Amino acid sequence: MTSAAIVRRAWEQGLAVPGFNIPYLPMMEPVVRALRDTGCFGFVMVARLEWEKFASGSPLAIRDEYRRVKDERFTRLHMDHVPAIDEDDRRVDYESILREAVALGYDSVMVDASRLPLDGNIDATRRIVELAHAGGVPVEAELGAVLGHESGPLPPYEELFASGRGFTDPGEAARFVRETRVDWLSVAVGSVHGAISAATKGQKKVEARLNLEHLDRLRASAGVPLVLHGGTGIRKEYVLGAIRRGIAKINVATAIRQPYEAAMEGPVAKAQAAVYDAARACIVDDLELEGTAARLLGGA
Repeated sequence: MTSAAIVRRAWEQGLAVPGFNIPYLPMMEPVVRALRDTGCFGFVMVARLEWEKFASGSPLAIRDEYRRVKDERFTRLHMDHVPAIDEDDRRVDYESILREAVALGYDSVMVDASRLPLDGNIDATRRIVELAHAGGVPVEAELGAVLGHESGPLPPYEELFASGRGFTDPGEAARFVRETRVDWLSVAVGSVHGAISAATKGQKKVEARLNLEHLDRLRASAGVPLVLHGGTGIRKEYVLGAIRRGIAKINVATAIRQPYEAAMEGPVAKAQAAVYDAARACIVDDLELEGTAARLLGGA
């Protein structure tokens, strides 16, 4: 079954698919094992910043490691955030990266042109949709601003949430989906990314919450499965409420990266055990998605 069909089935059934980002290659095997052992379907993912600022290597290195450890009863490979303009305000040759990902056999890809004006985001996303769909690969895009990766400290979280700064506009979401034909859409409703700078990446994330009423409006206007980035650190009742309101994919990075980094000076097996425990706890306790693979892939 294709990634697009799986995510849409999750959306229709009121479920979600976790996506685990892999900034260090040895993290992949324990994530796959945690998905298999919990019977949960999930994405193994890499974003551009994870080979630029961490140690995932390259899209090819991730693809090769995935082929070694994958279990397609429970996993697919996703190319996460490839920005048009990155967190350091630099232009990125996103089209070449995503073209390579499609050629390498990634099961889905994400273009993030959310730092461009709306018309520029639509144009960039449309080009990637045409490129990827020609190869049978579904596309995720982002509309709105999920903050946290930028240089410098975030404004106070409560100020951000109360103002709705960066929140996805429902009317723009309807136009964006209609004009790009994107398969699923990352939206901003209160979550933040984990910090990635050397000075802050080990800090505990702010406890975020989600504007679920705004999410209801986005689901009605977008008409496609929605994605929540910055899934670590959100209070559980908000996450579960978001899944019921159209969030069909939830990205998780900080929750598994920080345990790995805390143990990485010791034996690799110890660091991998920390990742396995963190991924399993996320699936079973935080997201309550144990056993979803049978429901999502049943009859495929």
